[in-house]
Amino acid sequence: MNYENKLILAPMVRIGTLPMRLLSLRYGADIVYTEELIDWKFLRSKRKYNDILDTVDYVDQTDGTIVFRTCKEERQKVVLQLGTCDAERSLKVGKMVENDVAAIDINMGCPKEFSIKGGMGVALMAQSEKAKAILKELVENISIPVTCKIRIFESPEETLNLVNKLVSSGIKAIAIHGRTRDERPQHGVHADIIHYVADNISIPVIANGGSKEIENHNDIYKFKEQTGCTSVMIARAAEWNCSIFRKEGLLPMDTVIKDYLKLAVDYDNSPSNTKYCIQNILRDLQETPRGRQFLECQTLEQICSIWGLGDYCQQKQSQYQKLGIQGRWQVNPEELEPPNKKIKLPEKELDGITQMKVCFIRANFNDLNLPKSRLHAWAGKNRYKIPVYETEQIEKLFRTIITFNGHKYTSSFWEKNKKFAEQGAALVCLHNLGLVTQEELIQLGSIIK
Repeated sequence: MNYENKLILAPMVRIGTLPMRLLSLRYGADIVYTEELIDWKFLRSKRKYNDILDTVDYVDQTDGTIVFRTCKEERQKVVLQLGTCDAERSLKVGKMVENDVAAIDINMGCPKEFSIKGGMGVALMAQSEKAKAILKELVENISIPVTCKIRIFESPEETLNLVNKLVSSGIKAIAIHGRTRDERPQHGVHADIIHYVADNISIPVIANGGSKEIENHNDIYKFKEQTGCTSVMIARAAEWNCSIFRKEGLLPMDTVIKDYLKLAVDYDNSPSNTKYCIQNILRDLQETPRGRQFLECQTLEQICSIWGLGDYCQQKQSQYQKLGIQGRWQVNPEELEPPNKKIKLPEKELDGITQMKVCFIRANFNDLNLPKSRLHAWAGKNRYKIPVYETEQIEKLFRTIITFNGHKYTSSFWEKNKKFAEQGAALVCLHNLGLVTQEELIQLGSIIK
């Protein structure tokens, strides 16, 4: 990967997921970084090919959620930013992903308490030998470029001393956020210190921290000139409107939101992450009537409807559900990681229990048609006792057995929490009582193939 004269989407927590990365590339970004992903979370995941979305998914083996999703369109331009404090763990992740990303970046610039307590982020700047060892281990053992992202010290000389040590590991580029460990966005960026480092090292320097001064595309090049860097990395200015990467100029906010939503639907992005990204585009406009309507949304379809994309979302989700997408991958207790960990399955006799493999997808239900509510209403109307729920848990997986009117029901799909497990079992019961048809289960995305 070439780091000369590039416009780069910075790593941002919960922002740098696949839809935002792709939209930034389509608007003109040359390179996109993932949000920071922690090494141990990657190491408990498995790589799976999603043939419906044509994506590569790294799936958390404790609960089936997506740790990282990527696709061919970004393959040569996406950089995985890794949070780590350990050379061995970072290399294991590097070997896992080196065929799916263009490069790996080690985060040495995050000032958040979580990172510092874990010995990651800016904590590594105070342990330069360890930081260098992590980079060197990766450089010498994986086939893709390795970089890192740091903050500055108070003096240019101290900053350069650290950078020289890191550069000696063999990294291909270094990103420098022009604020110290204790400074925040309201503080001015120290373009002079970035410039000093860029003038005195041989590898590309990527300038970061200028969003306060970047309001349009031309401002990016002013910041580039101020810092003397070869490339510019943009965070908040892109978070607010990623059409900042367009040479032709900024697009209206609603156009950006619509473009983003189409990608969120196309790549089955979670409603919560989609909502978070749009909140950061709307900012103060969340207080308008439309903004307040948006904040009340719970599902992707509800969000899309505000911007005239409700039908598009409904049709796409219906298509995906018929093909078998369930919002998360299924994980069974016997598949839990690490693979050598012996999982003792419950010695619960399942003979005589009616089973179906159905899952509960909260986004496809409103508060009035939840399976448990429907079942309890039907039971009361017909003067039956309310069902009894018995839930078993293994690690972060849950399964519920319902006893109702002398019969037992369960779903063989292990859910990620107790409430979902109860709702899934209630769906099995409703289906066997003839209150929910097979077609309804398909429409709700609950049938597991």
